[in-house]
Amino acid sequence: MQATSYTMGYATSGFAHHRFDDAVAILADLGYGAVSLTLDVVHLDPFATDLAARVTEVAEILARRRMKVVVETGARFLLDPRRKHRPTLMDDGDRRRAFNAVAVRIARDLGADCVALWAGAKPEALSHDDAWARLVDGCADALAHAERAGVDLAFEPEPGFLVETVAEWSSLRTALGDPARFRLCLDIGHLLATGEGDPGDVIRKFAPHIATAAIEDTRRGRHEHLPFGEGHLDVPSVLDALDAVGYRGTLSVELSRHAFDAVNVATRARDILLGLGAPFRTPAP
Repeated sequence: MQATSYTMGYATSGFAHHRFDDAVAILADLGYGAVSLTLDVVHLDPFATDLAARVTEVAEILARRRMKVVVETGARFLLDPRRKHRPTLMDDGDRRRAFNAVAVRIARDLGADCVALWAGAKPEALSHDDAWARLVDGCADALAHAERAGVDLAFEPEPGFLVETVAEWSSLRTALGDPARFRLCLDIGHLLATGEGDPGDVIRKFAPHIATAAIEDTRRGRHEHLPFGEGHLDVPSVLDALDAVGYRGTLSVELSRHAFDAVNVATRARDILLGLGAPFRTPAP
């Protein structure tokens, strides 16, 4: 087995009731080395009038704590306060396209590993073929911004969305011409929800394409993010697979619905994963 080379992170959506600097301080004190930063009204609003100053402030907070960052675009109500995760690139995609472009610029300015994005659910009024065509076109637009900025895109398959499996992500990448900067955001728990395959096998198969990864427990056949020990994920085998392929990105715990108990949940996750050999840092005195 190779030496562990990835960085343990935590999704800021799991600290939705904390100020960003407080969340980063807590996570750093727990030994996490990265955050998956969800652009949202809570921590970093991409449509704020003082965005440039806020990005500078966020960069300084991360640098002070030596934290890596992945930029996430999965805020629930950022673009439409009444419709969760809408509009998508398959809807009237102008606002989503503009958001993706801003996310790329923020990632560039923060020195982020990548920008994570996803398809969204297929609009009922669209055929699968029309929805697919709009998604491909919208991803190509985001990719053009990413290539100009020198930023990788990490596309996440999500249960219930138009692209919900890694195999479908692969088809999307092919439709885009297999661009080097169009990579995979692998939420490992989703593999149990969709039943796509053994998580360790998927990690080994797609290892060269994984830009960032998320982890949480989940039950087979259900898309529900759970604390470790409450589902069916074989966490030791996942960590072994990441070590075996020499994964060097961020592995972020994603427990957004547990933000009401963020500190305790993040601490328990750290304790469990650390006990299994995951690479947490020794906090500075």
